[in-house]
Amino acid sequence: MPEEMSPQPLPDLPALLIGDAVVISDLHIGMETKLKRKGFHIVSRTGDMISALMSCPEECRRLVILGDVKDTVPGRSRQEYLEIPAFFGKLMERYDRIDIVKGNHDTDLEEFIPFGIRIHQASGMVMGDTGLVHGHTWPSEEVMRCGTLVMAHEHPAVMFRDGVGRHMTEPCWVRGEIVSGGERYPEHPDRFVIVPAFNRLLGGSPVNVIDGKFLSPIINSGMTDLDSSEIHLLDGIFLGKRADLMVRERDTNRRRR
Repeated sequence: MPEEMSPQPLPDLPALLIGDAVVISDLHIGMETKLKRKGFHIVSRTGDMISALMSCPEECRRLVILGDVKDTVPGRSRQEYLEIPAFFGKLMERYDRIDIVKGNHDTDLEEFIPFGIRIHQASGMVMGDTGLVHGHTWPSEEVMRCGTLVMAHEHPAVMFRDGVGRHMTEPCWVRGEIVSGGERYPEHPDRFVIVPAFNRLLGGSPVNVIDGKFLSPIINSGMTDLDSSEIHLLDGIFLGKRADLMVRERDTNRRRR
């Protein structure tokens, strides 16, 4: 793959740069409404996400969102009806083209999206030699013929455990090799990248917990060499290979979305 089209993280942002395209995932616009019902009153983060995307390098003229634009599933909330059209209306002033690959939270997404934005099915889309999916379902064979597979859905984070047993997590990038297409795919990418959630309110789910659970069928299929995958923080710091960073957590069954 030419270097200019090779996926590269944008510094300090949970976003990839592929050519002139910014690739992000997991906005979950409307999640504050869900939290409010549980007693947590939090100011909407949608404006912060708009500001971050408006400030991307000027040469970035395309935006690709890998699913979970909205949060409520099934159904929709008043917040989503108000904020999603405004979100895209503002970004259409900044970007020449916007693509969305549907995620598992994006039921009835078409109701919210302004005319002119391309919506792709959950099986994914192709951009150059990169296949892009949300990650909750199997990619198409066309996507799996690409050299690199970029996916989301996992909200990846790395867990740190100090000497007295306290835990903290930080969003992270996961990059590794795909070693097989299994029985489903006659061809497969050489490598994969898991994109952290763009909405910082989501935090993340640790990828380095012993006996931890993953959500993507690609990851769970054994097609990837997950232990040898590389973990990077958002500021670019390389932490090491996943197998060397494993920690134990008391509760490892919280990875459900």
